[in-house]
Amino acid sequence: MKKERNMWLDGIMGLAVGDALGVPAKFSSRDWLTEIPVNDMCGYGTHPVPKGTWSDDTSMTWAALDSLREGYAPNLMADKFCEWFFAGKYTPHGRVFDYGNATKDALVRYRSTQNPLDCGMKDEKSNGNGALMRILPVCLYCYSLEKNEKLAAEDSIDIIFEATAITHAHLRSKLASALYYFVCCAVLEEDDMKTAVADGLKKGFEFFDKTPEYAEELKNYDRLRDIENFADLPHEQIQSTGYVVHSLEAALWCLLNTNNYADSVLEAVNLGGDTDTIAAIAGGLAGLFYGYDSIPKEWLGVLARCKELEAACTDPTKAEEHSYEYISIMPKRRLRNYTKIKLFLETLLEKETDINTKTLINYMLQKNERSYKEYLEMLEDE
Repeated sequence: MKKERNMWLDGIMGLAVGDALGVPAKFSSRDWLTEIPVNDMCGYGTHPVPKGTWSDDTSMTWAALDSLREGYAPNLMADKFCEWFFAGKYTPHGRVFDYGNATKDALVRYRSTQNPLDCGMKDEKSNGNGALMRILPVCLYCYSLEKNEKLAAEDSIDIIFEATAITHAHLRSKLASALYYFVCCAVLEEDDMKTAVADGLKKGFEFFDKTPEYAEELKNYDRLRDIENFADLPHEQIQSTGYVVHSLEAALWCLLNTNNYADSVLEAVNLGGDTDTIAAIAGGLAGLFYGYDSIPKEWLGVLARCKELEAACTDPTKAEEHSYEYISIMPKRRLRNYTKIKLFLETLLEKETDINTKTLINYMLQKNERSYKEYLEMLEDE
């Protein structure tokens, strides 16, 4: 880790500046931006807002960070999201604009049900980038706790999945957030961007390849398995839509084809399409890697609520009100899950008559048992 720097400041301000650069150009075509590229902060483009105005990407990132000061818990985070959406908190100018339908629908459901893990849509069409865009504080939080041996890697992924599911509960969206998390961790440790992206993705794929249930969804990210080839793709083969797979690919491609913060986020904006979110996703990682001081001062100078946002960029685990209550029960919950899976599979096995199906169920039982023992050993080592 680059210990001399504040990763919260680096990443979140990197995200916010990228977001603000992209707001005026949102939904602009790549052809248009090739003719008239964005090269500085501007305003009054797609939205009637002044330059330096950021969108829901930064608002929800700030809300997520604020929730973590009390410790991670899905309901705390969902409550903060509602303060943003329904009351205008965490906004640049006191009003909400530019939000996704999946996010809106999830928060409306949450306000009614108060169940944060059953309000995000689970259908395949609900795989926009509205969770990936605001997952950075959760990634930094898990990274910090893992480094301080307060959280197991498996529990970090559970937290990433849960935080994603508040608004986007399909496995594809959860995997995007998790792959982003592995890249975040590598970016904080490595001194070369391409190495960091490659190593982070390699660890992410290795983690999920062990579990058959992820295999089909992981295929959507297969282009990221070979970073050398992926980095060399022409921009015509990089799509910059709000679909979560496209957004993750586009953000990483920009990082792989630039060598400083400013160029990273400008490259993202000038791809066109969902410019603010892709620049925010890329900007968070670029900020982590190149540091806060690499962000052009003239851009920070016009960023809405810049000083307030900078002041918020502190380690939430150091807050007086911070609690480990929710995450302290995660190991017990995981062990209960292993037991539930075992009982479920044993019940299926008793009823099944087809020999091939029984063989598959036995394999799953053995794998669950191995995972259970490995997790127990890991807890004992801690």
